[in-house]
Parts: sequence; C-alpha cells; structure tokens
Amino acid sequence: MEPRDWRTYLVTQQDRSAGRGTEAVVEAALAGGVDAVQLREKDRSARERYRLGERLRELTGSAAAALIVNDRIDLAAAVDADGVHLGQTDLPIQVAREQLGEGAIVGCSTSTVREAEIAEAAGADYLGVGAVYGTASKDVEAAKDGIGTDRIREIAAAVEIPVVGIGGIDANNAGAVIEAGATGVAVISAITAADDPEAAARRLREVVVDAA
Repeated sequence: MEPRDWRTYLVTQQDRSAGRGTEAVVEAALAGGVDAVQLREKDRSARERYRLGERLRELTGSAAAALIVNDRIDLAAAVDADGVHLGQTDLPIQVAREQLGEGAIVGCSTSTVREAEIAEAAGADYLGVGAVYGTASKDVEAAKDGIGTDRIREIAAAVEIPVVGIGGIDANNAGAVIEAGATGVAVISAITAADDPEAAARRLREVVVDAA
C-alpha cells in the first residue's frame, strides 16, 4: 500500500501502551484497520528493536499493511521493512534511498512549509507533519502547543506528496486534520493507551474516511 492510500498510521511506544506489549497493541490495531505501523521504541536497544521488528514484519505482512522504522536506516534494512521515517536531524533522505533502494518508502518529519518543500525536493515519499495539537509523546517542534490545522493546510497546498498529520490526534479531532488537507493521520496514545486498541483504531479510521 502506497503512502497516499494510508488513512491511519500507528506509531509504537510501549511506555504509552497501558502495560501492554507493543506486539499485542500492533496486532489489535491492524485488526482495527491501520494501514501503516512505525516501529519507534526509542528507549529500547537496537537488538530489542530488531527482534520486535521481525515480529512486526510478520504481522504487517499478513495484514497487507506497511512497516516503517523510525530513524534507523540499518534497522529498516535488517527487518526488511517497507521503509524508514526520518526526522530533521537524522541522515539525509538521499542516504536512505541509496541504502534501501528506489522501491523503499522514505518519510520525513516536518513542521514548516520550507521543511516540507525541501523534503519533497530531496525525494521524500510522504511527510509526517506536526505536532498538530499539543502532545507529550512526540519530540517535534511545537509539540507543547501544536502547529494547528492551518499549517497542515499550508503544507498540503505547497507539496504534491501525501501529508500525514501527527501529534495530539484522536477520533475527536482527526476529521479536522483531514479536512485541512492531510491524507491520513498518525497516532500513538489514541490507540496504544485506549482500553480497546482495536476498537480505537477502527473508530479513528471511520472518522478519517468520513472526512476525506
């Protein structure tokens, strides 16, 4: 599935998963219809992430969903992920493309129109734009207060590649992000911390599809 077709995107973070393991949360989220899963887990060792990545590769493959690895190009290659998501201080997009191949999906975190334009010119396949609303779970610029949906609208108008909103998004505000021009939304706590991650993922998808 190509990034333009992604509607809901789960970013893993076990310490925000209400005591549940990441594998269990991902399995439930996939059952609820998420299109892509990003292996984040920055507090784990590379070996632990590798082992988890192997299992998530099996789960996402069975569900025909994309597996994206946060930051680590080498780990993305090691677990045969569909691609990598890079931040503004990570290795350049061109390096990821050289290491993973032309068929790999390369995403980039942005929070301004200029960053978005640079990422698109460098060959990014999609943008993770945020934090849209205030959030404590993602280390991005403006994470405390959020950049707002107006910025989503500006960036979506400035680039041709898909825009995925991230940061403080849940079923109550996801529709506004889509209406502003995002093609999908990425979440952590809205699914991982939910009492029923599968139901939360399903409800989020319904909101996004209805707003599209």
